[in-house]
Amino acid sequence: MGAIIRFWLDQAPREEIDLSRSKYVLYDGTYFHKNGCFISLMDSQSQQTISHVYAQKEGFMGSYKWFGGLREAGLYPLYITMDGERQVMKAIREVWPDVKIQRCLYHIQREGLRWLRTYPKTQAGRELRIILKSLCRVDSLGSKERFLMEFRRWLERYWGYVKSLPWEEVACKDLKRTMGLITNAIPDMFYFLEDPSIPKTTNQMESFYSRLKADYRRHRGLTEKHKISYLAWYAYFHNHD
Repeated sequence: MGAIIRFWLDQAPREEIDLSRSKYVLYDGTYFHKNGCFISLMDSQSQQTISHVYAQKEGFMGSYKWFGGLREAGLYPLYITMDGERQVMKAIREVWPDVKIQRCLYHIQREGLRWLRTYPKTQAGRELRIILKSLCRVDSLGSKERFLMEFRRWLERYWGYVKSLPWEEVACKDLKRTMGLITNAIPDMFYFLEDPSIPKTTNQMESFYSRLKADYRRHRGLTEKHKISYLAWYAYFHNHD
């Protein structure tokens, strides 16, 4: 049995995918104990993994080369739903200037709540936490406007207060990080309201990665080469499940 497994792990799966059909795409990566990152693109409509790479980390140069090869192979997405990895977004926009990036609402909410902490020490932090927790419930133009209105009101009420806080205070850093996160993401938050085919989160990929990691834990003794091959085969069988 071991010899059979090694035989297949010594080679990579070959799969022909018509990339030109994928217009609504999800991007996400997951790390394996800081030894590398499995990064994937998924067609949100078919839920097929259309491409993947294994890299030391997410970054501009590796992403630019990968995306350029996919463009040459026929991939021209209309929308890509992803987290806020800046260097990857920069690479996407250079390779596909016309693509629109839908920021994953769950990533924004999770990151902001992490910075604000479970029990913020300031009233400003407590109120901003309530606003942020409503983000993933936005599902209409009305709820979008309510979210934006509440955030604008918060800025009007607390911007001066936050600026007055000493920079070394934890509360100041947490509030400024969260303010910047929301402000920078707003232009790319709500494309999904224009087209129901656009996912507003990368939850499909999060679910895929959760199953992948649970199964991979049973094969922790693999060499680095065989681990990468295992992940590729996992994606292959996911597509043919």
